[in-house]
Amino acid sequence: MRVKSILTEAKQIDRAVQLIHLGARLQVLESETDLSYERLLRLYKEVSGKSPSKGQLPFSTDWFMTWQPNIHASLFLNIHEYLNKAAEMDEIDTVIKAYQLYQEQTTAQGLEAMLSVTRAWRLVKFVDNGMLTLTKCSKCNGQFVTHPHEVARHYICGLCNPPARAGKGRAQGSIQMH
Repeated sequence: MRVKSILTEAKQIDRAVQLIHLGARLQVLESETDLSYERLLRLYKEVSGKSPSKGQLPFSTDWFMTWQPNIHASLFLNIHEYLNKAAEMDEIDTVIKAYQLYQEQTTAQGLEAMLSVTRAWRLVKFVDNGMLTLTKCSKCNGQFVTHPHEVARHYICGLCNPPARAGKGRAQGSIQMH
């Protein structure tokens, strides 16, 4: 029989609370903690004041390839990769900290965060499973989220070569091209 540590459980609860505050879906909490579904459900309702969203998590890598989501995903993933190299943290704690820093950056730039913490978590899973990677732009040398089979030598990012209608929308908090 495994002995449960009160400190380990407290850390799991704290981690779950942080994720709930960031808007994580219940499936993320289940995957990243050892707490039971019933406890997570009660905790979610207590922390957020409402029941968790229902439905499947986003699974397609395609969302990360469209223009603005790619820029946001690339910003998050670069922060995540830096933290992964610079600090010794559990993987989920790296995702939490990187997401908090991503939110700080979007707020400082007057942009709406397009990436939810659930999508950010999923992005890291896609990278870990070799479904997505970072590729260097041949013009600006920035690292951007791409499919692993992208021709890296001639890759040009969406900031250096935006699509024709990019930044023309009036959406509040979106990236504007001048």
